[in-house]
Amino acid sequence: MFDIITVPVDGSKYSDKAVDYAIAIAKKFNSKIAAVHVLNEFSSNTFFDEEDMGNEILGKVTEKSNEAGIDVTEHLITGSPLRDMKMIIKKTCADLVILHVFGSDLIDENLNENQIGSVSERVIRTSNVPVLIVK
Repeated sequence: MFDIITVPVDGSKYSDKAVDYAIAIAKKFNSKIAAVHVLNEFSSNTFFDEEDMGNEILGKVTEKSNEAGIDVTEHLITGSPLRDMKMIIKKTCADLVILHVFGSDLIDENLNENQIGSVSERVIRTSNVPVLIVK
């Protein structure tokens, strides 16, 4: 049913939870995971620092998935998660996208449990494949 499950990751606790769901579903359907980290093209960090952080985040996903017997392909991309997720979903040949509800651990205290981040909201509206949002 799901050959490739695409999971955008940013290293946050929300992202880790989405990876856990991706692994569980991949086990059930004998799927592969496409782990995606998007380097912020406008970061105040150097490109090399961003790249190192991205590789570390993806490495953790691969290690955790491999321990569960799941194959992973890592995708480190420079761009904008908000703008580029539709293209990323297409390029990873996703049959399912699992992403977290918020984009970082630094959530505004004024947000409530019924709100979602802008990237998640856009993926829901524009994706041509099923999307699972993890809270």
